[in-house]
Amino acid sequence: MEYLPNILFAIALIAGIGYFARNVKKLIRNIKLGRDVDASDNKAQRWRNMARIALGQSKMVRRPIAGLLHVVVYVGFVIINIEVLEIILDGLFGTHRLFLDIIGKQVYGFLIGTFEILAVLVLITVVAFWMRRNVIKLKRFLSAEMKGWPKNDGNIILYFEVVLMCLFLTMNATDVPFQELNSGNVISQFIAPWFEGINENTLHIIERTAWWLHILGILVFLNYLYFSKHLHILLAFPNTYFGNLNPKGQFNNLEAVTKEVKLMMDPNADPFAAPAEGEEDEEPAKFGASDVMDLNRIQLLNAYTCTECGRCTSECPANQTGKKLSPRKIMMDTRDRLEEVGKNIDANNGEFKDDGKQLLNDYITAEELWACTSCNACVEACPVSIDPLSIIMDMRRYLVMEQSAAPMELNNMMTNIENNGAPWPYNQMDRLNWANE
Repeated sequence: MEYLPNILFAIALIAGIGYFARNVKKLIRNIKLGRDVDASDNKAQRWRNMARIALGQSKMVRRPIAGLLHVVVYVGFVIINIEVLEIILDGLFGTHRLFLDIIGKQVYGFLIGTFEILAVLVLITVVAFWMRRNVIKLKRFLSAEMKGWPKNDGNIILYFEVVLMCLFLTMNATDVPFQELNSGNVISQFIAPWFEGINENTLHIIERTAWWLHILGILVFLNYLYFSKHLHILLAFPNTYFGNLNPKGQFNNLEAVTKEVKLMMDPNADPFAAPAEGEEDEEPAKFGASDVMDLNRIQLLNAYTCTECGRCTSECPANQTGKKLSPRKIMMDTRDRLEEVGKNIDANNGEFKDDGKQLLNDYITAEELWACTSCNACVEACPVSIDPLSIIMDMRRYLVMEQSAAPMELNNMMTNIENNGAPWPYNQMDRLNWANE
C-alpha cells in the first residue's frame, strides 16, 4: 500500500502522455496527406522568425491590450508549469517538494513566489479575456463561424486556466510544511487563513487532493489541445519556422504552366515534337486544389495552427464591406475537412475511401473565394504566420484551370488579354485613339 500512490501516478502519467503521443502521431499523419514542399532554405531567417514571432510574441502585441493580456497568460502558464517537473518527480518517487532539498530554501522560495505572483496575474488576465468574449462581446468573436463549438472552446480553455491556477494556490496554501518554511508563499500565505480551524489530517487531504487534481488537470489539458484551437500553443513554433519568406504578393508559378509558356515563346521550339519517353504514361498534374490532399503540408499545418482569433477577418476589406469571405473561416473549414478525412482513414484501416465530399463547395464556396482581393491583409495580421491567401489562390486556380469556372468579368478580361494584349476590349491599333478625342 505504501507504493500504491506512486503506481497510480505512473499509470496516469503513462496514459496521459501515451494518449497525447497517439494524437500527435495522427496529427502528423494528417498533415502529411498534403503535398510535400521544400522549406529548407534560409534556415537562419526561419529560426529568427520563430524566436521573434512565436517565442517573442512580436506580432501579438501590435494590438496592445489583447497582446499584453496574451503575453501575461503565455508567460505565466509556461513558467508556472515548470513546477510540473517537480510534481512528476514527487509523484514517481514519493518525495515531497524534491527541488527544495536540491536548490535550497532561498532559490526555491524565489521560484515558488514568482509562480504564485504569475498565477494571480493569469487569473486576472483570464477574467479579462472572459469579459471580452462574453460581456463586452467583441465583434470578431461574434461571426457566424464562431457559433457553437468554436465559442465554447474559447471559454472552456479559460475555465481550465482558472481551475489549474486555483488548485496550484490551494495546494500551496494547505501545505503546512511549506507555509512554515515562510519562503515563497507570497500569495498563498493570504489564502492559508481560510483553512484555519481545520485539523492537520483534513488539511493534508485537501493539499493532496489539490495536488492530484492539479497534475491530472494538466494531463487532461494536454490531451484537450488536439481537439481545440489551442493546439497553436505547440504548433505556433513550427508554423512560424516554416512561414513564407517571400515578399508579400509574390505568388508561386505552376511549373507545368511555366514550361508551356516558355515553349510557346521559344521560336525554335517544335510544337509537334513527341513528348520525352515516359511522359505519356504520367498522370497529368492537377491544377490548383479542390480538397485538402491537393494543398501542401505547410498549408495544412497552418490550418491546425489557427488560433481563431479573428484578426485576419477583422482586417479583411472584403469582409468589412459585407462580403461572405472570412479568412478565419477558410482556415477553420480546411481543418474541419482535414479532420473528416483523417477519421475516414481511421475508419477504413488506413485507407481513404471517397466520401463524395471535398473542401470546395462542401466547405468553402466559390463566392467566398472570388470575394478575396488578394491584398494580403489577413497574412499580415496573423500573429503566428498563417497564410489563408495561399489556400484561396490554389482553390481559385482549380476553378479557373480545371473547371473553367471563373466569373464572367474575369473571363472577359482574359479573353481580351489573349486577343488584344490588354484587359480592355480594344484593338491594339486603336489603343491611342483617346489622345485625338
